[in-house]
Amino acid sequence: MTTNFKNKTLLITGGTGTFGRAVLDRLIDTDIKEIRIFSRDEQKQDDMKRQYKSSKVKFYIGDVRDIDSVKSAMWGVDYVFHAAALKIISACEDCPIQAVKTNVIGTDNVLNAAVESGVKKIIVLSTDKACYPISSMGTSKAIMEKVALAKSRTTDPKSTTICITRYGNIICSRGSVVPLFVDQIKSGNPLTISNPDMTRFLMSIDQAVDLVMFAFENAQSGDIFVQKSLTATIGELGTAVKQIFKSNAEIKITGQTCGEKNHETLLTREECQVAIDMGGFYRVPIKPTNAKSKLPFDEYNSFTAQRFTEKQLKEILVKSGVK
Repeated sequence: MTTNFKNKTLLITGGTGTFGRAVLDRLIDTDIKEIRIFSRDEQKQDDMKRQYKSSKVKFYIGDVRDIDSVKSAMWGVDYVFHAAALKIISACEDCPIQAVKTNVIGTDNVLNAAVESGVKKIIVLSTDKACYPISSMGTSKAIMEKVALAKSRTTDPKSTTICITRYGNIICSRGSVVPLFVDQIKSGNPLTISNPDMTRFLMSIDQAVDLVMFAFENAQSGDIFVQKSLTATIGELGTAVKQIFKSNAEIKITGQTCGEKNHETLLTREECQVAIDMGGFYRVPIKPTNAKSKLPFDEYNSFTAQRFTEKQLKEILVKSGVK
């Protein structure tokens, strides 16, 4: 990636999460001027201060629901990576209004504060669960995307570029199933799988950062970017984790919970009609272009997309820290 952050200030909302830490690792030794970490969790911020010990990294305690706290961190910022979200499906199912407050209203607050402050580029992180959503989390993320797209239409793109990145399951991120499998194996407990035939797009945290950086370099305002990803069933994923640990743990089928899909979608049928193949990524422009779609499928979903081989799956798990 040739992204140039020289003498620029980047704000990461939800910056104490897996994504924020990965961006720090990617950029801290470059000639970037400053990286601001904005989040609610003072303990995690303190942990990061001790870990990174860099004058480039600044910390702001606040909540995207509180626009005043967002504005206090936005002065002098050139770019924003908006990663703050409620993303655990079961929690959002139990408290859907909280998902709305963070994922929808919080995003609106970040966008408004950023545009008012003259931020040049805003990358809004979304999820495959926003496509054909059935869960509160997915629905709130779908509305979040609509909020961002609407803001892109009413904001001068010469002043501020707003785009969306949509990705699948990030291996070993907080709330993902792989750390649960690892804990169950180490504790001598069965692996609990709701439905082994469910399929998911899987990507490493480095690939998630690559997607955001690609969007940062190539986006026009209102674009949605998706990375080409391989898929696996949850049963295959559990088996791969067992093989890495040479475990004989039993797999216990618990049954699907409310909000869980059998398969996930990264590009809808409608988006596939206008999506542009950019090599390792797909771009969905907000306005139709003269480019004709050459996508070899009607819908980009985890059931029909290319699957991991057993070797590839174990390799990406080990690379993601499962060992």
